[in-house]
Formats: sequence, structure tokens, C-alpha cells
Amino acid sequence: MTASRFARRATVAAVLGLALASAGANTLTWSSSLDALSMDPHSTNNTFTNAFVNNVYEGLVRFNEKLQVEPALATSWKTLSPTVWRFTLRQGVKFHGGESFDADDVVFSWKRTNTPGSLIKGNLSDIKEVRKVDAYTVDIETHQPLPILPNELQQLLIMDKGWSELNRATEASDLQKQKENHANRNANGTGPFRLESRDVDTRTVMVANASWWDKPRHNLRRVVFTPIKSDATRTSSLISGGIDASINVPLQDVQRLQGSGNLQVVQGPELRTIFLGMDQQRDELLYSDVKGKNPFKDLRVRKAVYHAIDIEAIKRSVMRGASWPAGTLLSPHLNGAPAALNKRLLSYDPEAAKKLLAEAGYPNGFAVGLQCPNDRYVYDEAMCIAMSSMLAKVGIKAQLMIEPTVKWSVRLNTNDVSLYVVGHAGLPMADSYGLLKDIVHSRTAKEGSLNAGRYSNPKFDAMLPQVAAEIDPAKRNKLIEEAVAIERNDVSHVPLHQQPITWAAKKGVSLAQAPDNQLRLWLVTVPEVK
Repeated sequence: MTASRFARRATVAAVLGLALASAGANTLTWSSSLDALSMDPHSTNNTFTNAFVNNVYEGLVRFNEKLQVEPALATSWKTLSPTVWRFTLRQGVKFHGGESFDADDVVFSWKRTNTPGSLIKGNLSDIKEVRKVDAYTVDIETHQPLPILPNELQQLLIMDKGWSELNRATEASDLQKQKENHANRNANGTGPFRLESRDVDTRTVMVANASWWDKPRHNLRRVVFTPIKSDATRTSSLISGGIDASINVPLQDVQRLQGSGNLQVVQGPELRTIFLGMDQQRDELLYSDVKGKNPFKDLRVRKAVYHAIDIEAIKRSVMRGASWPAGTLLSPHLNGAPAALNKRLLSYDPEAAKKLLAEAGYPNGFAVGLQCPNDRYVYDEAMCIAMSSMLAKVGIKAQLMIEPTVKWSVRLNTNDVSLYVVGHAGLPMADSYGLLKDIVHSRTAKEGSLNAGRYSNPKFDAMLPQVAAEIDPAKRNKLIEEAVAIERNDVSHVPLHQQPITWAAKKGVSLAQAPDNQLRLWLVTVPEVK
């Protein structure tokens, strides 16, 4: 065994040893392939990170495991006018540090989400103002009628104003500029679990919040999270009992885990759609041998990319049959998704792709960088390798640029892309509008936060406010269908598939899996140890 391999195994063994040493009565040890990017609830728009910190911080409302809105730090709400909602706040709530929760914290948290480092401001851009009425009442005004405001408020997680001021964390940590503050590695929420310790990329420990306002449905006292990047090591840890649960189970290991005798596998479709994006803004691509122009500004080239992708082969050979080829960017399980459009716009047709490239002036194709994560989506690296081969067959020489999520995420946020893979689950809203706003709307300070290719269509942009404001569900769904048809015909992106959620745990552990792939620790139960 080489010294480097020995060192890696020793490191993994040490990490698992720490996890086991921390285990005790009613303890859950769990893992994923990546760590949360930050404990700051406003600094990222990364789905895993958002889900992770939701166990520590809370909003005025929350989703349950069926993605239904229910009260959290607000007990009730009503509309005062088409654009003003009044929220009655829960009294008697304490932050983990003992501070009392009130309206000042809500107003402060809203303002904090609009500071330069915040990457969630786009998810809340429909909100015009948050106003204190009294200590336990706030009014939230939207720019226009917004019937799904409670859905949008999922990401307005509340921080204590005094704690943030004391620790000089009144602005969101700016991860893009590598500017951390106290909230990046420390936390003080009102949620069901309190952060006890944080060792980035190694171990995060949480303990149950004994003063939580809600009646616990969990029976946990302690939670130990250990990120394990290696699929093989994560699976071995499950089988050996080193960890109790994993929410990143490699599809090739499902049968092995099911046959172990002491483990259960829970699987279902995720809301997330995976797709290819293309830089459609620059006059010259950052990563290409084409100089002086941008091939992706030409619809024929974008269609050629679409024709080149054999999505059924990816399902069969890469995803092991566990994917759902997508016709649009929207999962059919998202609220408002147009079922009539959920079919592939263009067939797999390499000859048609070659013809389109020739018509666009690229008879010999061209080279372009393909930016991919290797630890974010199910089989993301293998999928990118497969697509590079498919693109090569039509003359597009995709030069793989594969990197960890922490680097790839910064690349997306800074538009440092040419041809890239990204996914979106329509969260935190669990609604079609959220995905269209983040992915397809022209990139501005508050919209298009994941539109790294900067596709832009004024007609589409003009429709989104109509979608947001329409109260009648039938009319709203029709508007969504019309908006999707615009971007679909433009080939704003190339939809690939919805990926599976595959979790595994020791028998007797209940994880309450949901389509948003969020592990809600407040719903987890483990066998009682006396």
C-alpha cells in the first residue's frame, strides 16, 4: 500500500473513530458525500447547506415531510391587502444562547439577507419590506400580489439580532470573496438542534434543543455528522455499523446494502432536475478554441448540443435505470409544472446535430470546457464523462473541468463557465416559479441567481411577475406553461433527468424521506437505548 493511500485510510478511520466515540444513547451518526458550505443561514444558496442549517435555524413557516406549509416561528398569518401580509409571531421562543425571539429579530434577519454576501437574496426578492408592528407582529409587503409568499419564506431563517451584533456578524458571510465572519462556523438558532462543535469537512456535532418550542417527534439526544466523500468508504461504514445512516447511497451499492440483513434502503424520485447550461452572454467563451464569437448565442448550436445527448443511454449506463428523463427544467412533481410539456423537445440525433453545427458555421465542430462537480449530484462525474463522449461524436470536443462542489459552486456564482452541469429542485418554495426565477430569469442582483450562462429573454422575464401575482390556480398554471414554452423553444438549457433520492439506514431508524431530499432531524427516530 502506498504511503498516500495509507494516510487516506488512516484519516477516514480516525474520522469514523471520532463519530463512534461520540455515539451514545439515542445518538444518530450519519453521513453524506459533502459537507455544508457554511453555518451562516444566509450566505449560500446550496441545497444541501440550506437543508443542513434548517435543523438549527427556523423561519416563520416550514415544510413538513409532505412539503406542506405549517407554522414555525409564526403561529398564524393573514392578508391585509393584496400585497401586505400580517404574521403573528410565536411567544416564549428562546434562541440557543438564551436570548428571546421577537419581531426585531425578524426585521434584522430580513435586512441581513440583503447584504452583499448573501446568496439567497434572489429567493426573497419578491418581498419589498418587513415591518415591525409590535413585539410579536410583523407585516411583510411584497412588490405585487404573491399568493405563494409562505412558500418563499422557507429561506428567511431567523437569527438573533443581539448575538449577531455582539459577534460582528450583521452581514452574511461572503464566501465568494472568502470573507468569513463568526456565523460561518458558529450558530445560534431557535431550531430543534443546537450546534455543539464544528470541524469543517471532518465532523459536526449537534445536540437536541431541550428548550425547543415544538413538541419533538424525534427521540434524538445527539447527532454526529461525518462527511465521507468516498462512495466505497461510506457504504463500508454503513455495513460495518460505523454510521447509522447515509443520504448519499451509490446506486451500484443498493443490492449489497439490501442484502446485508441489518440495513434498509429508502428510494424515490427527487424534485431536482439536472441540466446543461451554456454561456449565452459573452461575445467570446472563456473556455473554447472559437475566438471572436460565442457559438452558444446561436440557437442552432444549442439545438445541436440537445440532439447530441443520448439521455436514455445515460439512464441505462450511468444511472443504472434510476432516473427520469426530463422534458423541461421542472420536475412533474413541482407545483404548477406543465405535464403537457414534460417530453423531450428534440430527439437523440447525432446527424441532425452535425447538420446544425455546419449550418451555424462549425462544420468541424469546436472545443469547449465542460464544467462539472464530482460530489454534488448522483453520478455527476460519470455523467459528464459520458456526455463528453456523446458531444465528441458530433464534433464538439468537451474538455472536462471536473472539481469539488466547493469550487464548482463559486464558479457558478461568478459566471465562470462555458458549458456546465447544474441542477435545481424548485426549492425552497417547492414551486415551479422558484426554479424559473433562479435558473431562467435574466441574471440581476435579485433574480437568476443560478443562471450562470446568463440566458436572457425579455418576453420570458415579463411573464414571471404575472406568474407570481396570479391568484387563480388554473390561470397561474397556464402562465407557467406559456413561460416554459418560451425558454424550451429557446433551448435556454438542455434538460437531462430527475435523479433518485437513495438513503440507507440501520433497521429501526426512521428517516422520514421527502422529495426535497432534506433530512429533517426533528422527524428522525432511532431505537431506544436504555
